[in-house]
Amino acid sequence: MENWQSRFAFLMAAIGSAVGLGNIWRFPYVAYKNGGGAFLIPYFVALFTVGIPLLIAEFAVGSIFRKSAPSSLKMISKKAEWVGWWGVFCAFFISIYYSTIMAWCLCYLFHSFSLIWQPDAANFFYNKFLGVTSSPSVLGGINIQIVFALLFIWVSIYLILYKGVKSIGKVVAITVPLPTILLLILALRGLTLPAATTGLEFYLSPDFSKLASPSVWLAAYAQIFFSLSLAQGIMIVYASFLKKGSDISNNAFITALADGGTAFLAGFAVFSVLGYLAYQTGVPMEEIARGGIGLAFITYPTAIAKMPFAASFFGIIFFTALLTFGIDSAFSMVESITNAFKDKFAISREKATFVVCMIGFLIALILATGGGIFWIDIMDHFISNFALVFIGLLECLIFGYILGGEKLREYVNEVSEIKIGKWFSIMLKLFAPLVLISIALATMAELISKGYGGYPTWTLVIGMFIVIFAIIISVVVARLKCQQEQ
Repeated sequence: MENWQSRFAFLMAAIGSAVGLGNIWRFPYVAYKNGGGAFLIPYFVALFTVGIPLLIAEFAVGSIFRKSAPSSLKMISKKAEWVGWWGVFCAFFISIYYSTIMAWCLCYLFHSFSLIWQPDAANFFYNKFLGVTSSPSVLGGINIQIVFALLFIWVSIYLILYKGVKSIGKVVAITVPLPTILLLILALRGLTLPAATTGLEFYLSPDFSKLASPSVWLAAYAQIFFSLSLAQGIMIVYASFLKKGSDISNNAFITALADGGTAFLAGFAVFSVLGYLAYQTGVPMEEIARGGIGLAFITYPTAIAKMPFAASFFGIIFFTALLTFGIDSAFSMVESITNAFKDKFAISREKATFVVCMIGFLIALILATGGGIFWIDIMDHFISNFALVFIGLLECLIFGYILGGEKLREYVNEVSEIKIGKWFSIMLKLFAPLVLISIALATMAELISKGYGGYPTWTLVIGMFIVIFAIIISVVVARLKCQQEQ
């Protein structure tokens, strides 16, 4: 049985999976949009009422059953195995478009030496770099530059994973602290720029009136849920490599708080530089401050190019940080499905890892086309906002009612430094399911009333089909071994 070499290795792996690209370009934007400094109130409420309880539950389930998510859920109830497969297949789909964005980061890392995106970063990104087509129905040609970057990313994932948790432990010992240090350097540099305080005021100025809005609270819960790599089988499989009797609750608190702290620090690195950009261009902060892909590949590079000295150096630091933040999350997703196949079909880790990485690379080639950016956006929206929410809901019900919330709590308290009270069972069985249902209903209502992203209806149908297809293959795979056993 494989085991982590140390508690530090496990923590670095768990934190590395939780902290990803979304911490850099999503959290700062969500915070400023939902009350600035006041957003920290619903954020930490969400962290302690849903994020940490479900994280503790996933750690505990992995530690108890010492299997991948599908196998662990099967040991709880044979009828629940497909839920585990749904989670790992969703993690695999996410890794496919996640690897593509990382390939962009790798390309931009090399472009940082010459700041090639000047003078118009938006035109360079959309037209010269991606060659974006007119619509999702037009894929266009494959970008060879991105293909080679994708190949490098997937080969790297394979080399990190094929030898098991010992090699993972060695990698995360570097790739988790390094980007945090780089982010701190960017934050310190940003704070020394003219008008940095303008950006920070925009980011943190509390608007407590927004706390009366249900959408702000839903945004906080959604941020916590997606940021902690929940419902993807990742934390279950990582915890399965813990030695018997290893701490659960303290590790969960450390992981969750490290994730939130990194996201908060990212806000300083991002908004101090955006304040400087507003000062340099005369464009209002409201127009400059935006989250998502545009922040990483257009807005921030534009600001970097305008820095008074060592602009290329800080561009290299920024995209190195993104790349190293991303790689830990990417290989954790692949590890989730690799171990699921290894447990299910008794195949070697090397073979399972190779097949998963090869299939991931081949499918990702579709996203290396001019129309790829549209499908990345559509896949991310439907998997993150629908599939993962429902998987999390089902996990809460399975862990809370079938396995037993009190049984989990007793186990956690036996092995943990921090003892958890009955609030854990209440959150797992009642509060977390209500919140996740609320997020799902709010997202569905918005999709029905407003559509999404201005995309034609047929693309949204395909997006929903991806979610349904993941359910179908999950049920099929879950039934395969049962038929063999009969």
